[in-house]
Amino acid sequence: MRSTRVLIAYGSKHGATQEIAEEIGEALRSDGIDAEVMSADRVDDVSDYDAVILGGAVYAGRWHVDARRCARRHAGQLRQRPVWLFSSGPVDDSAERRDIAPVRGVARWMQRLGAREHITFGGALTAETPGRIARSLVRQGKGGDFRNPERIRRWADHIATELTSST
Repeated sequence: MRSTRVLIAYGSKHGATQEIAEEIGEALRSDGIDAEVMSADRVDDVSDYDAVILGGAVYAGRWHVDARRCARRHAGQLRQRPVWLFSSGPVDDSAERRDIAPVRGVARWMQRLGAREHITFGGALTAETPGRIARSLVRQGKGGDFRNPERIRRWADHIATELTSST
């Protein structure tokens, strides 16, 4: 019997969202699922996958352009398989304290794709994050790494349970 194949595609500006996607992939693989992690701008075809997890960093209230373009390019095929969406971005502990609704554009993609659910994970803004604005925010004490690997793994385990119970 062939194992379930899942694509985890991400749009990431500085790598924090990519690391979330990789954590999801690792968790799924430990649950016995064949998971491939790939930058959303490199996704050419999703037909070989049984399910897709698509995520993107949120900047200024907008989902990363690569995640949006991937959703648009593959909308027809994505509607034909289970899809989950995630966002990353708050550089505070708000994603730990409460569920954060998807930004308006992501909410529209959820509807268009028939996504099963969306989750927002904390983001990261550290001294290693490139850019003048990032450095300025870190100097002002507004940075930090607010990603929670345990929460990311729990969500991935939840998806694995859904996928294996439906086969």
